[in-house]
This record gives sequence, structure tokens and C-alpha cells, in this order.
Amino acid sequence: MTRRGRLLLGLLALAGPAAAQGIDLSQGGPVDLTAQDGIEWRQAEQVVIARGNARAVRAGVTVDADRLLARYRPAGGRGAASPTQPAAAPADASPGGSNEIWRLEAEGRVTIRTATDTAKGDRAVYDVDQAVMVLTGRDLSLTTPQQVITARDSLEYWSQRRMAVARGGALVVEPAENRRIRADTLVAYFLEGPGTPNAPPQPRPVAAPGEREPPGAGRMDRVEAYGNVEIRTPTEVVRGDRGVYSAQTGMARLLGEVRITRGDNQVNGREAIVNMRTGVARLVSAPGARVQGLIVPQQEGQPGQGQPPGQGQGQGQPQPAPGAGGVRIGR
Repeated sequence: MTRRGRLLLGLLALAGPAAAQGIDLSQGGPVDLTAQDGIEWRQAEQVVIARGNARAVRAGVTVDADRLLARYRPAGGRGAASPTQPAAAPADASPGGSNEIWRLEAEGRVTIRTATDTAKGDRAVYDVDQAVMVLTGRDLSLTTPQQVITARDSLEYWSQRRMAVARGGALVVEPAENRRIRADTLVAYFLEGPGTPNAPPQPRPVAAPGEREPPGAGRMDRVEAYGNVEIRTPTEVVRGDRGVYSAQTGMARLLGEVRITRGDNQVNGREAIVNMRTGVARLVSAPGARVQGLIVPQQEGQPGQGQPPGQGQGQGQPQPAPGAGGVRIGR
């Protein structure tokens, strides 16, 4: 027999800055908690537990899971409670009044949604004091209108900092541009969204003639990548030890053992500046060293990007087709 429960937790969160675009449970207000198998309130432990298709809704954020735990404490008691040593509940404690939620835990088939973003994992912990969510388990993902971020070990979302940290086999995919950024650890920074209260509109960069507008413009600011970095597009693969990619300018800078591969062509160096909007890359060597590369000319019958050999290219060696980009090598 199933037991359906519904509870409106009139718990106040700690006051904080204006809500940022994205997943933010730290802005106060009631939590609408529902569950198919019932809701349990443990006063001594200061926790409310919802089981079976549990759902918590607060300030435009919906959390679905097999089980939800909302931990609370007396208002103004920041730091007084912990998961292992909960603060003693006063005799008249109740899930409302002058209490506040300081931690929300979700377990089993976790999905967290806003009007624009969706995060998934096996387990999620949201720390209201720090305004940070940590997802763990399998199939970790954060989906925004322009990007999909996945990770193997953990996925963090810092609400007030507008920052996501993906650890272990981290990947950012931009489906509209067929671009993938992979690394051991990725840190993505987001801009204020148009729906954020009191946030001035962000200017969108203007693409120069022949360039495409950078993906994520007006949403994701940049991605910092650490360890085994790889940026892959339909025409090239750029690898390095660490790097940073700006969605606002379409530029990527990679450092370390940098390799740029386009078809059979490959060049190596210590630093590369790559314009993802034009496909032009500038490779720089270490002081006193030289850039190394293998350049394989196109053969007859193998035109680039569908353009017949020699058409519009003169009688010399075939040139890169428009949009295919080229490699400029410097010291």
C-alpha cells in the first residue's frame, strides 16, 4: 500500500545575493515537498525525509529523486549542525517558523530542473550556506541551452559563482557547432542570464566577415581545462596539457605538449592559439626550440571540403578550402 504525503516546509534559507541564472536553492521561501510513500519528520535529528518518487520545489527549481532529506536548524544557527552531530532541537521545534534549511540531499535517480537547465546523477547534495550542489554516481550531466557537461567522478555547480566543475573524464559538448572539449577536469564559467533580476544585458560579440558567431555567446563565458586536454571539431583535433576556451571570442589557448592534427597533417609545439571561428591556429615553440610538423599536401582526387582541385586556387599546390582553416607556424 502506498502512502502519499505532501508538506509545505516554511523554512527560511540564509539571505544571499540575487539569484543567478541556473540551479539555485539558496534564495529562501517555502519548499513544497511531496512523496508517494510518505514523509517522515524527525524532530530530534532536525530532518524531514520524503520517500518514493519524492519531489521538492523551491523558487523555480524542482528536485526529483527516490528519497529526499531536508535538514534544518534554528534561524541564524549557521554552522551549528552537521550530518554527524545534529544540533539538539528545541522543545517547540517545527518545520517552519524561525527555522532554516541548510542542506538538501537527494538519493536515487536524481533530476534537478529549472526553466533552462537540467542536472542528473545518482546522488546530489546541495549546501545552502555555500550555494553549491555536488552530484555523484553514474551518468553525471548538466544540460544548458547551448552546452552539455558530463563527468565520471563528480559534477559541482556553484550557484552564486555561476561555475560548474566536472571531474574525471570531463566533457563539454556544443551540439550546434559539433565541438567537444575534453579533459581530466573542466571548469565552466557562465554569464548572467537574461532572466536574472537586476542583471544588465550582456553584449554579444560581433563576428567579423567570414567568421561564425561563437557558440554559447551570452551564456557560457569560458572553460578552463586541466590534464589531457582535447578540443575536437569536424576538421581538427587540438591537444595539450591545459588550456582555456572563450565562448565569447571563439579563441582557445593550449599549453604544454600541444599537438594540432588536421587530417594527415600534424604540428607540435609548446603553446597554441586557435581561433575556433575561423580555424586558424598559431603554434609557438619553447625558447630555443623549433616547431615540428608533418604537412601532407592534398592529392588529386582528394579535394578539401568538396571544392575541386585547382578551382579558384591557381596552378600551385592546393590551398585550404574556405572555412577549413590553416596552420600558421611561428617561433
